[in-house]
Amino acid sequence: MTTIDDVAERSGPAGSNRSGSSLTARYPRVTLLGNRLLQLVILLVAVSTLLFFLLRLTGDPAVTLAGENASPEQLAAVRQHYGLDHSVFQQYLTFVRHAAAFDFGTSARSGESAMAQVIDRLPATIELAALAVLLNMLVAVPLGAWIGSRPGGRAQSVASAVIFFGQGLPGYVAALLLIELFAVKWDVLPSIGNSSASAYVLPVVSLAVFLISRLTRVLSSNVAEMMGEDFVRTARAAGASHRTVTVRHVLPNALLGSAALVGTQLAILFSGALIVEVVFAWPGLGLLMIDSVRQLDFPVVQAAVFVIAGLVFLTNVATDALLAVLDPRLRRQR
Repeated sequence: MTTIDDVAERSGPAGSNRSGSSLTARYPRVTLLGNRLLQLVILLVAVSTLLFFLLRLTGDPAVTLAGENASPEQLAAVRQHYGLDHSVFQQYLTFVRHAAAFDFGTSARSGESAMAQVIDRLPATIELAALAVLLNMLVAVPLGAWIGSRPGGRAQSVASAVIFFGQGLPGYVAALLLIELFAVKWDVLPSIGNSSASAYVLPVVSLAVFLISRLTRVLSSNVAEMMGEDFVRTARAAGASHRTVTVRHVLPNALLGSAALVGTQLAILFSGALIVEVVFAWPGLGLLMIDSVRQLDFPVVQAAVFVIAGLVFLTNVATDALLAVLDPRLRRQR
C-alpha cells in the first residue's frame, strides 16, 4: 500500500525540478542575460590572461623605460617601482586583483591611468567605425539590390567584377592610394588627424571599401535568390512593377539575412582598424595600442585589449538581439 509519505518522497525532487524549469521558462530573458554575462566574464578573463603572459615574452620594459645605457642599479630601481622584480606568477596575481576593479595601473610613458587613456581615445575609434558602417550601408544596400534584381545584366556584371576586386583590397592599401591621390597629388583632403570634418573622409572611405564590397555581394546574392520565390511571382501577377517588387517585397527579406554581417563588420572594425588609424594618425585606440606596444607599455596595452574585447562581445550581443526582434522565428527558438 502506498502511503502519503511515499508519494511525497517520490514527487519531491520532480516537483523541485518542475519548479526550477518553470522559473527558467517564466524568465527566459533573465536566464539569457545571465548566460551572456557569464560568457563576457569568461572572455575577458581568457583574453586578459593570454595577453598578460604574451606581453612578458616581448622583452623587458625596464630597459625601454630606463634607456639602453642605464646602469644595473637604475634598471633595478625601475623594476622595483613597477613591480617587475617579482615573479611572473606574483605579477599575474597582482594584475588580476587590480583588473577586477578595472584598474590596469599607470602608463609607463606618461604616468597617467592606463584605463583613463583608453577611455579618452575610445570615442575617436567608435566614430570612425560607426561612420564606416553607415557609409557601407548607404552604398551597399541600393547597389546590392540593383545587382541582385537583374543578375544577368551587362551593367550588373561589370559592377559585380568591380565589387569582387574591391573585396580583395585591404583597408591600408586603399588608405595609401587615397592619400596619394587626394592628399598628395591633388591636395584636396587632409590625411592626418581628425581636427576637421574633411579629415574624416579618407579614413572612413578606406575602411568602407572592403565593407561595401562584402555586403554588396552578400546582399545581391540574397536578392537574386529571392527574385525566384513564389511571393515575387504573386506580386508580379498582381501588377506590381519591378522596382516595387524589389524595394517593397524582396529587399526587406534580403536585409534580414544581411543584418548579421553588418553587426560582424562593426565588431571587426573595433579591433581591425589599427593599421588605418596608424596610417592617418587617427587619435583612436589603434594608434594608442601600436605606440604602447612599441614602447612595451604593458598597462595601456592590457587596458586597450580589455576594452576592445568587451566592445566586440557587446556588439555581437546587440546584433543577436536585433535579429531576434526582426525575425520572430529566432525568438521562438530561444
